[in-house]
Amino acid sequence: MRAGDVSVSPAEEITLPVGSEGEEDTDPLLLPWDRFSAWLHCICVVGFDLELGQAVEVHLSMVVIMDNKYMFPICSSCLAGCLGDTQFCFRFRQASGRKCSLGCFLDHFDRDAPVCLKRDPGHYYGYVYFRQVRDKSLKRGYFQKSLVLISKLPYVAFFHSLLKLIAPEYFEKQEPCLEAACNDIDRWPTPHPGKILSLPVMGTVLKVCPKNNKHLHFLPSIHEVDLFRCFHPVFFHIQMLWELVLLGEALVVMAPSPAESSDTVLALVSCISPLRYCSDFRPYFTIHDSEFKEYTTRTQAPPSVILGVTNPFFAKTLQHWPHIIRIGDMKQAGETVKQMKVKKLKNLKTLDSKPGVYSAYKPFLNKDEDIIKQLQKGVQQKRPSAAQNAILRRYFLELTQSFIIPLERYVASLMPLQKSICPWKSPPQLRPFLQEDFMKTLEKAGPQLTSRLKGDWIGLYRQFLRCPNFDGWYRNRTREMMQKLEALHLEALCEEVGTCCSKREDLSDLLQTQAERDQLPLRPGTLTKLQAHIDSVILSLPEDLQGILHKPSTT
Repeated sequence: MRAGDVSVSPAEEITLPVGSEGEEDTDPLLLPWDRFSAWLHCICVVGFDLELGQAVEVHLSMVVIMDNKYMFPICSSCLAGCLGDTQFCFRFRQASGRKCSLGCFLDHFDRDAPVCLKRDPGHYYGYVYFRQVRDKSLKRGYFQKSLVLISKLPYVAFFHSLLKLIAPEYFEKQEPCLEAACNDIDRWPTPHPGKILSLPVMGTVLKVCPKNNKHLHFLPSIHEVDLFRCFHPVFFHIQMLWELVLLGEALVVMAPSPAESSDTVLALVSCISPLRYCSDFRPYFTIHDSEFKEYTTRTQAPPSVILGVTNPFFAKTLQHWPHIIRIGDMKQAGETVKQMKVKKLKNLKTLDSKPGVYSAYKPFLNKDEDIIKQLQKGVQQKRPSAAQNAILRRYFLELTQSFIIPLERYVASLMPLQKSICPWKSPPQLRPFLQEDFMKTLEKAGPQLTSRLKGDWIGLYRQFLRCPNFDGWYRNRTREMMQKLEALHLEALCEEVGTCCSKREDLSDLLQTQAERDQLPLRPGTLTKLQAHIDSVILSLPEDLQGILHKPSTT
């Protein structure tokens, strides 16, 4: 699926010719509900009973993914101030021992997908559409209900768009509407990176298509949040926040609503893209989460995690955390934000404290005044929010790339030379990553080649090499390079075996001639045994290689 544009249009307006991008997935290995499971694990309806509390009223799924005791972070007390319709997302751990359905299909998808679109191996995302309206006929005085989509896929914008189509219909027509939506989703093709997909649901088509189609309404991305809107209240500190996320520091975002909490956490995680954030993050975290005690304990240092919270209780519970971002109501793109200094943690008492960044952290890099002036100028000139977002996203991308390129260059040098690959020996091993050797390369091939920023880059790298983000990145690069080595080794082996086997018809004559020349009589059956051994070697190879080796010789 293209990480580009998602558009919505009436289904009857779209005519897809045979063989076009909308061609139905006819994979014979896919069973009923397999396509549904490739996108979603379940659809839940969560209601709020005055006596029982939170209750799952509807659960549509072919798999069980959660313990029955799991408490969705969407209790009525958490969302008491959210009148009308609210959308946000949360994230929770996959229960131990649970296996994901359609593993082989999703593994294939992950192999080709960019980092930002890969499924989450150990967690699920919950995408929520919550409705709260006054209803005097109910004891509580309010109608409170949530439609929740659970998925392994981090397609935030896409699933929020899907919920905007399904949820209002469900609140009006109830369960038959959900069953129809599930049947539609089960006819979708499985996710494919780079492929244009047409996804019909409830009389509408979600379509990944070119932006120049004026008849379709599109979203700028299937997975990204609006960075500028999220960072607008604290954009004077965006470079410092980038460092904190890069280094996997413990961060808590205190926001007035679940929507602002989840969007800000997702913005933080995405600001180091294309580097993958490898620590835990919870876009919306409540006292009902199973990791509540683990993450709020004072008996050990705060873990490497980013939490988004709204409950005032956390202002006291997490006041020992080293870095706290207090978000007020998110301003519109055209509103001016006053410059604020980083504040001391002791000044944060409650969620009523003023918005800002509370931390004792001293950034390694000098502050980039140019990006601040550029964004400020955009606010003054009422530059469109989409343009501001593009500027900020490009800034983060270039900053991260400048940081990661020296690491990529050094790690590439650890790869053995191709000439060292011998078909009759095991593949060579990668040379080890030596921190001091890497540091020596920074003098001539460091980030100064691509970034104008000055500061303690060496110190930043030393800190990074000790954090989970480096560990995750290095493991991934090591795995990719070993796969490359194994592929080169197999290629060399196939070439060597192919050369031998292409001449195997001449082996009898060759051995007979050699024996006669050396006056060595061949034992009965020697040639037959040799031929049988060669055939057994070929049969042990994958079928595609067998076909290559069985081709008649052209020499």
